[in-house]
Amino acid sequence: SRERSDRYNRLILTDLCPSSKDMHSTTFSRRDVLHLLGIGTLGIGVGCGQTPESTLTELPAAGSQPAASVQFPDGAIIRAILEDFPPEALGSGATLFHEHLSLNVAFWETLLGGDAEALAQRLSGAPPSYFMEHFDLILEEVRAAGEEGIACIVDGGHADMGRDIDFLRRLSQASGLPIVASGGYYLQPFYPAEIADQDEEEIADALVRDAQEERWGAFGEIGSSAEMTPGERKMLGAVGRAHLQTGIPIFTHTANGSEALTQFDILEGLGIDPAHFVIGHLGSLPDPRVEVHTAVAARGAFVGFDRLARGPEADAIKVEMITAMLDAGYVDQVLLASDFSSAEHLKRNGGAGYAKTVTQFVPMLREAGVDDETIRTMTVDNPRRFLAFVPRA
Repeated sequence: SRERSDRYNRLILTDLCPSSKDMHSTTFSRRDVLHLLGIGTLGIGVGCGQTPESTLTELPAAGSQPAASVQFPDGAIIRAILEDFPPEALGSGATLFHEHLSLNVAFWETLLGGDAEALAQRLSGAPPSYFMEHFDLILEEVRAAGEEGIACIVDGGHADMGRDIDFLRRLSQASGLPIVASGGYYLQPFYPAEIADQDEEEIADALVRDAQEERWGAFGEIGSSAEMTPGERKMLGAVGRAHLQTGIPIFTHTANGSEALTQFDILEGLGIDPAHFVIGHLGSLPDPRVEVHTAVAARGAFVGFDRLARGPEADAIKVEMITAMLDAGYVDQVLLASDFSSAEHLKRNGGAGYAKTVTQFVPMLREAGVDDETIRTMTVDNPRRFLAFVPRA
């Protein structure tokens, strides 16, 4: 109705954006706001309407405080690209643990192996460069995500994927949204030539130096092929050693779930607490019995459902797997994200944008009977628990 539409517009312009001069003029409850936005009790991100001069510590965490049951170690921080902050500072907004904000054409040319049709689809809307090379466009999309309930985005790129660290820094400054930068190496075809002659310790030492210089808050996405190569095994070991030196958490890339348990064995074999890593892309392993998923969760690691909101049919399968995980008692091990990479999903192009995990996929979970407390655990609490670490000397 027009009345409902007017009410929605007033809420967006006043209650959700602290910069509005009329922000205290309404009496609607926070629950009114959230249900009008269609995101249940998730809360609103901290980036709405902020100016480039805003700092993360000045941004109010809108909504309720974190649940009392969520505990973080003494001294734990989340390392965003602009500054470190306590995990509680994200309030009740959703954190997307694996997205992409900065990639380039060369990455896709290598990944797609010369498939001109697939490359053209990826470049749709921004030829001849990739849309993630257009700062104003991505800034517009990130600001929109903040207005739709996103409190923090983890960028899963690194140098061998064309990620521009300064691009991410400027993006966080201009949007006011915390961005966690990641680092490492992707798959063996992307490794620089010198990696072949380096051992795990040498690679790890370089990763530690780069992590400090560029303020990485995660190692990721660290990949292995459908059949893990010796070079990828060495790289995963090097990343694990870098984690042991720094405390920085890890998230991986699997070929639709292949080698998931091998990745786990390598990392755990180094003495890493599984609570500090995510085995990624397990949502792309279609198994209603979730045997691999529950095996990973039972051993203490996070399970990444990080290719969400890519179509009703694919999402329906993932809803079934997630509900099976929940029924098995592993709500604390599930992480959600979209691994954003396609121009067709941009809001400018009529898509749902970077917030599509909470605006498109979460409603499907709710329709399947998942309650708001459980949704909050997966979208708010679990990613903060994953990202939080105590820095090591």
